[in-house]
Amino acid sequence: MSNNFNNEKRIAVALGDFDGMHRAHQTVVTGADNVIVYCVNNRFSLLQKSIFEKRFPNTVFADFEELKNMQGEEFIEKILLGKFNAGMILCGFNFRFGRNAGWTAIDLRKYLEDRDIWVRILEHLDFEGEPISSTRIRRAVSSGEIKQANEMLGYNFTFESKVIGGDKRGRTIGFPTVNQHLPSGLIVPKFGVYESLTFIGDKSYKSFTNVGIRPTWKVDIPLAETHIFNYNGNLYDKNVRIELVRYLREEKEFSSLDELKEQLNYDKSSII
Repeated sequence: MSNNFNNEKRIAVALGDFDGMHRAHQTVVTGADNVIVYCVNNRFSLLQKSIFEKRFPNTVFADFEELKNMQGEEFIEKILLGKFNAGMILCGFNFRFGRNAGWTAIDLRKYLEDRDIWVRILEHLDFEGEPISSTRIRRAVSSGEIKQANEMLGYNFTFESKVIGGDKRGRTIGFPTVNQHLPSGLIVPKFGVYESLTFIGDKSYKSFTNVGIRPTWKVDIPLAETHIFNYNGNLYDKNVRIELVRYLREEKEFSSLDELKEQLNYDKSSII
């Protein structure tokens, strides 16, 4: 089989839930040229769907209602062979499918071994001695361990949403912010202030982002407020992408604008 691997052009399909498309997932989807990514996941808690689609344009998103009652044989025959005409299938060692997740990656390989369809099963990828998983990354994001989360993701934790109007207090002390609601379904990072990168068009800017409810002037829904270094444009109603790089500190309640300004100057100096 390996002798023909480089000579035969087969339609390759990567299978998985791909929530976040972390480093272990990436070993699956880069296992062949021009692979079709068949995303059976119907939630996006680590990488929102709009960004997912831009980064992986060969993705086909499964209809969960169509799949949930399929037996394993039907999934293989109807989806993998009928829909995609797959000649090669890639999946992780823990991939399960079929009704009640009754089939394993090994079952998939056994079923297809006499059909001249290759099934490559990728082993787990470790970080700090334990397998990388979406569950582990969600735990890191929600506890403020954003650097560890980013290392497991293979990129910075990212979100994008429309800039909304704020109360404009920040600009009175020299720290104007862009305000954004966090995308629906995305894991909410630990409240606090982060070193961040802001992307406007094709250009990136250093920034810091407060995620939370602002103890000094409370809001009802968690908000991301980002101060962009060396930028003066109007971004209202524009879609802006934010990447969280490093957790700096917890949210604080300030007794005055002067106290807030002093802290923000300190935050900025720790990034520059």
